[in-house]
Amino acid sequence: MPDTTNPRLYTQGWDDYELIDAGNGNKLERWGNLITIRPEVQAYFKPGKPFSEWQRFAHWQFIETDKHAGTWQALRDAAPKTWEISYRQLRLQLELTRFKHIGLFPEQRSNWDYISENLRADGRFLNLFAYTGAASCSARQTGAEALHVDSVKALITWAHTNMERSGLNDIHWIREDALKFVERELKRGRHYQGIIMDPPAWGLGAKGEKWKLENKLEALIEGAQGLLAKNGFLILNTYSPSISLAEITRLAHHYFAPQRCDIRELWMRTTTGKELYYGNVLRVASKY
Repeated sequence: MPDTTNPRLYTQGWDDYELIDAGNGNKLERWGNLITIRPEVQAYFKPGKPFSEWQRFAHWQFIETDKHAGTWQALRDAAPKTWEISYRQLRLQLELTRFKHIGLFPEQRSNWDYISENLRADGRFLNLFAYTGAASCSARQTGAEALHVDSVKALITWAHTNMERSGLNDIHWIREDALKFVERELKRGRHYQGIIMDPPAWGLGAKGEKWKLENKLEALIEGAQGLLAKNGFLILNTYSPSISLAEITRLAHHYFAPQRCDIRELWMRTTTGKELYYGNVLRVASKY
């Protein structure tokens, strides 16, 4: 039976990633040999070290120009804008973007591990809102069939690069709105041994249509239930202030047996001892 006594799930860093510090609306991170400063709304507390010290050894700092975009300021000469890091056998390309992201959500490391530990080599895996494909590559690495669904062409190209650099092949790429793909798969009668959904709080479909996660969450969970094979597992991440842990619990228990559901807050600890919240995570276990 999943352990639900602890409401927090802590993701750990690894050799090529370190959450060094956080506070005053920013976080300090090491990606391989490069260090970045990025805005973080959940870092509303005082940092472990002075910001002036952050700037002395960081390579890049993201400066917001509006709510969703900005520019990167170089704090050291000749700092690259594109580089690679490793996670286990995966090779993942990172790149500075104008939306403060660099191509990886490191708090998802605990979910990559969960996939590796629970997906069978003869299984079929579905990654919805798949971004740059770390979860897809983790799934394919087990030998399972992996389907990668995202509405943004550039992100699928990026994920394909990560697949090739990781020495993998034959991930199935689908550029489509995630919910529409789920609806079509339901009509086809397809089932998956593993599903992960990491939807943004708001987003655009393949044709530019706008949507908000709180309006789509129940349809996504209901669709995942219909696609999940007997004894399959589901992972759902949410990072929206409009969706509470209680709401996720209500929906999860409506569609799945409560004893299969592990529902927690997702956190990381900084090297300086601060704790940073990364949203909520639901895992529906394959067995209990």
